[in-house]
Amino acid sequence: MGVERKSLAVVCSRVVPMGMTSALARVLRRVGGGPILDRLAELPGADLTTLLLGLMRLRTARLSPADVFRRYGSDRFVTPADVPYERLRATEDRLMSLLPTGFRPVTLAPVAPLGLHSVVGSVHQDKVLSTVRGNEVAADPTNGLALVAATERRRLGPRSTDEVRLAAAQRVVRAQAFTAPGLSAHFGLLGLVTAGRDTGDLGFERRHAVEHLRYIATVLPDPVELRLTAWEPRCSVVVDAVREALPDVAIVEDPAREAGREYYTGFAFSAWTNGIGVADGGFTDWTQRLLGNRKERLCTSGIGIDRLAASATPMT
Repeated sequence: MGVERKSLAVVCSRVVPMGMTSALARVLRRVGGGPILDRLAELPGADLTTLLLGLMRLRTARLSPADVFRRYGSDRFVTPADVPYERLRATEDRLMSLLPTGFRPVTLAPVAPLGLHSVVGSVHQDKVLSTVRGNEVAADPTNGLALVAATERRRLGPRSTDEVRLAAAQRVVRAQAFTAPGLSAHFGLLGLVTAGRDTGDLGFERRHAVEHLRYIATVLPDPVELRLTAWEPRCSVVVDAVREALPDVAIVEDPAREAGREYYTGFAFSAWTNGIGVADGGFTDWTQRLLGNRKERLCTSGIGIDRLAASATPMT
């Protein structure tokens, strides 16, 4: 229908990380070559789901309880959390109890629409746990909250200046292999988002960077260090606003930061305590793209609940 069919090389470059193309090509040769991938990709969603569900039925029919038990012992996605439940629950309760005025807690679904993290965000699809039903397991609560915020902003109307403040604690799954000690394929995150409309002179950005960072500095145990990155020179006023609003917090400018450069727009931050990075955030264009309105603004932040709960410094 006028759409050019992509070559296997192009498809491979999109669906697998660099260096893994040969592995995908090997599998495709075994099942009939590159065209089969194109044909599967072109199936309507319901038909693909039917096919994959049938495949899963065939595969599970060949399993025994011993097979399932062996998989449990070797699959990093299904092992319980290392941090004791009591510490996780106490940490989550404290974070929620101290939410800034106006933030509304949301109970997000454990799965999201397929493509949320890679199409709306910029996370590679291979780092997300996709399902056979056209969904993907939540990898970050701020992505899910962005969908809720965009829905509410659309209801308010394109010229509304009313702001939407949302928060959610969610256990998420990341598919990339973590090698550092203490990191797991699943962990708890507290996500906050503030959605609104551009008010000029980076007024939205200055207000809500301060709001998010003041909350983060309040809930983290001392010593707290905030690292601020203004990738765009105009965002230096956001850095100035944070410094002025939080004079008693250690603030460091981090212009060399590269992590999240394709994820955030213009300005990003991270928060550290006792040398451990436990929070990250910044501005994104997600609601702009979801609503097709360049005037939309979104400030996001996330706090690692597991990391905070595992901290040796008790929280009071």
